[in-house]
Order: sequence, then C-alpha cells, then structure tokens
Amino acid sequence: MSDHSFPIVAVIITTFFAAGIVKGVTGMGLPTVAMGVLGSLLSPLAAAALLLVPSLVTNVWQLLGRAKYGTLIRRLWPMMLTIIIGTVLGSEVLTGGQANLTTTALGIALMIYAAYTLLARSLRVSPKWEPWLSPAVGLATGVVTGATGVFVIPAVPYIQSLDLERDDLVQALGLSFTVSTIALAIGLFWHDALPVGNLLSSTLAVVPALLGMAAGQLIRTRISPQLFRRLFLIFLLFLGLEMALHGLR
Repeated sequence: MSDHSFPIVAVIITTFFAAGIVKGVTGMGLPTVAMGVLGSLLSPLAAAALLLVPSLVTNVWQLLGRAKYGTLIRRLWPMMLTIIIGTVLGSEVLTGGQANLTTTALGIALMIYAAYTLLARSLRVSPKWEPWLSPAVGLATGVVTGATGVFVIPAVPYIQSLDLERDDLVQALGLSFTVSTIALAIGLFWHDALPVGNLLSSTLAVVPALLGMAAGQLIRTRISPQLFRRLFLIFLLFLGLEMALHGLR
C-alpha cells in the first residue's frame, strides 16, 4: 500500500476490516463491500486489484470448511467454467480506462443486488433446468464480474434457488466466489493491469479482512443476522445509487 497516501491506506484498512465483519456476520459480502466503498474513492480497477488476495483467502477458507466441495464442483462445474470465460471477456471493460463507465456499471450492479435481495421472493430452479441454466448464469456472472469486480449478480440468487442445504449453500457460494476471484485475476493479468505492487497491497489487506471476519463471527452471536443483513443491503443500495450518479456526471 506504499503507493497510497496515509489517509487512503487508513481507508483501505478500515474498509477491509468492515468488509470482513460483514462476511463474518452474513457469510458473504467482502468483495461487494470492498468494491463498493473503494470503488467510490479509487478507480474500480484499483479497487478490484486490491480485493483479489483477501477475497481468495476468505473464500477458499469458506469453500474448504467441509469435505463435500467435490460433490458441489461436479454439480456446478459448467457454471464455474463459464464464469471464467465471461470474466476474462468482461475484464476488457474494467481495464479499458473508462473510469466513469466502470463506476456507473459498478453502482448499478450494487443497486440491482441490494434491491433484489431486499425485495424479491425466493425462487426455486428445477433440476431439469440446471444443465442449460447454469452455464448461462455463469457467463452472465462472469461478464458482470469482469466489468465491475462484483461477483454476486446473478450467481447468488441462482445458487440460492437450487434448494441446497444451508451448509452446502455457504460452500457453493464460497466455490463461486473463489472461481470468480481467480478468473478476475486472470482477466486483469491478461490485460497487463495487475502490477506486482498491487498484489503486495492486496496481500497486506488480508490481515484486516481476517480480523474483521473474526469480529463479525463474535457479533453474529449478539445481534440478529437478519437485521444486520437488511441494514447492510440498504447501505449498498444507497452507495450504488451514489456511484451510478457520480459516474454519469
């Protein structure tokens, strides 16, 4: 983080700590919070480069928490494959140097995710639809990931619609986020947008993220996760609106 001024470094550390708290309480949200907050202060490309290592470490931890990940990989591999393809293709937008466009796209993605999660009713996808729907959702998720650095649309609503057991759901989300993180790193590297200095800063950001996760797990025992999640989504909705309007100015 040596390339940033002290106030920016402080904001980066605070952001990853807060993002870790959200993940510790809700089981997800670290990349979304990091991209939302840092993308409003830095360029979305710089924010995406910073989140790579913390996102990878925390999501691999989530993925490997149980031994059933092999079953989930066999079920979801078409989706994971198209996430990689879509992300590498979509990263052309994130690395294209059009800061206003990427900021607007990031804001819109945050708003859609927050509004959908707050307002939409739960969906259920029939197993017979999975063979063609999973690759389509993966490709769409990849394009959004590559363009904005946000991993959640439409992957999260889709995975939630598969009627998985709670622990399997958490692990499946960890799988999707892990693959998205790796794919985003490939896309940034492919476009020469991932300097070594960015990786070093991203690695240092792991510490506040893990501390935040530990704090979030303690907080989860003392407050309602549902209330916390609702407030978090309202925050994302207004943050996304501000970013979308800022990018259009």
